[in-house]
Amino acid sequence: MAKKKQSLDNKLNTLRAGVLGANDGILTVVGVLFSVAAATTNPFTIFIAGLSDLLACAFSMSAGEYASVSSQRDTEKAVVGEEQLRLNTGFNEEKGVVADFYMDRGVTTDTANEIADELMNKNALHTAVNVRYDMDLDSYLNPWSAALSSLISASLGGILPLVAMTFAPTPFKMLATIIATIISVGITGLMSAELGNGFVKKAIIRNVLVGILTMFIHYYIGRLF
Repeated sequence: MAKKKQSLDNKLNTLRAGVLGANDGILTVVGVLFSVAAATTNPFTIFIAGLSDLLACAFSMSAGEYASVSSQRDTEKAVVGEEQLRLNTGFNEEKGVVADFYMDRGVTTDTANEIADELMNKNALHTAVNVRYDMDLDSYLNPWSAALSSLISASLGGILPLVAMTFAPTPFKMLATIIATIISVGITGLMSAELGNGFVKKAIIRNVLVGILTMFIHYYIGRLF
């Protein structure tokens, strides 16, 4: 039996969760690193604080993605149930909706009615859900793939700043972490722009500025205490 391929919506949702997870992993970890490093020079304390935050962020992001996507999936299933009820109580009206859908796209009335007849006779629920909600009945959003993507990407996202702060020579720890953070958020900015068909340069600059602001705020919070 052939393995069912992941739908485009599920792929995009998984990628979205991964990009957001990576970005949050970077910013939360570097925020903690700078706060603690500003308050103490003990390398072990800094490392444990960063590692603890990395793990907490990864599992928190994963749990959040699972809950969010599960809610979306429940909504999709509720919509399908409502559409099944419409078909049971007003099949002809739903077939008219399908015909109107094709007429709005320039198909003649007779041809649109023929298409509606054929599609509704073949799989009425699938057709009605697709026309009304632009949703594929065979590919509900998968909360597990989003959760796993977020868990892995958040973990990987925070590793580079943590490694830089941990292993760079003491006089260069802060500089190395800043560089590592800028590189990391620049990559996530690039990925988010590619995923959303946005402006790459703008996305990278925005992420870098947010990263620098995060480090600045957390460093001076650490200095206060």
